Amino acid sequence: MRTGILRVGVAVAVVGMLAAGAVVLTAQQVTAPTANNTDAAIKAAAEAARKEAEALKNWKVGRTAWGDPDLRGVWHLATYTPLQRPPELGEKAFYTEQEAVQVFKERVERDAEVDPRTVHYDWKEYGMDGWQGGARPNLRTSLIVDPSNGRLPPLTPEAQQRREERAAAAKRRDPAAGILTFGNTYTRCILGNGAVPLVRGGNPGGEGSAAGVTAEAQVFQSPGYLTIVTQSNNDIRIIPLDGRPHVSDKVRQWYGDARGHWEGETLVVETTNFNDRSPAQNFQGASDALHVVERFTRVGPNTMRYEYTMTDPKTWTRPWRVETEMPRVDPSVIFEFACHESNYGVINVVRGTQIREREAGARGR
Repeated sequence: MRTGILRVGVAVAVVGMLAAGAVVLTAQQVTAPTANNTDAAIKAAAEAARKEAEALKNWKVGRTAWGDPDLRGVWHLATYTPLQRPPELGEKAFYTEQEAVQVFKERVERDAEVDPRTVHYDWKEYGMDGWQGGARPNLRTSLIVDPSNGRLPPLTPEAQQRREERAAAAKRRDPAAGILTFGNTYTRCILGNGAVPLVRGGNPGGEGSAAGVTAEAQVFQSPGYLTIVTQSNNDIRIIPLDGRPHVSDKVRQWYGDARGHWEGETLVVETTNFNDRSPAQNFQGASDALHVVERFTRVGPNTMRYEYTMTDPKTWTRPWRVETEMPRVDPSVIFEFACHESNYGVINVVRGTQIREREAGARGR
């Protein structure tokens, strides 16, 4: 995986490095020449990006038939930029271009590695690694831009207690047995990886890796509504734009209750009324008091700026905010998300684990 294929993959992803300014290294799907030399490919890609940036100076977002800014299409959610800034970087909000290229290369190569002694899906064989799908390098050292240290705010005492209780419960029960409990909504195919927010900075437990699997979302627009279909478990959010109020606070939903409105060219979506998923949890351990404000702005023919602010007084001592960009994916389709259909191996693993638990309990009596 250290061959020209990977090198060109890195180079294509670095296309927009010199053209994007300080916020995001933007790539507008410029095709880099085939090359085995990484440095040469990156140089050629950067030159193509400069030309594309000139063309973007006069670009304006298109309109739907009823006059709204056109946000339609499939957008890529993967990123190698971590949600939180590495502590050793302190207040360093941006890499230099050279640093960003090096960090991106390291994370791409780590993502592409496969240990032949491990039996598992080899995602790159299906073009599903983040670098293959269009994950872009970013000058930002973290997705979080506020607080200024790029880190999540401190937890409230209530949230600390919830976390300790979950950790203690996890130690008491084999995770394999927990597949049949209601706590694990993703493994049971009830929910996907999470429809709110869309960009999370990588897979759970992978601070430096991209969410390279099921990492697309399709946006549909119709008069008075915007719909987002996330590939992971085909999670769907239907967002009214007609000014109606939120539903009663007594009504709680998996993805919350979303309401949108336009501020110029930007769609602002406010989401409240989340479920309490105990013993599972919302994103980053948030509670049912979570309040999310997302902002969608089309900034190029193949780029959507995506921002969100998370507020939860039961979880964090202050709100926190993310800024990033989502590349457009062509063709504008997402594929079926197959979960555990006919996965008898998982069923047998769970049953065997539960039998062992009962046997251990019987011996203890």
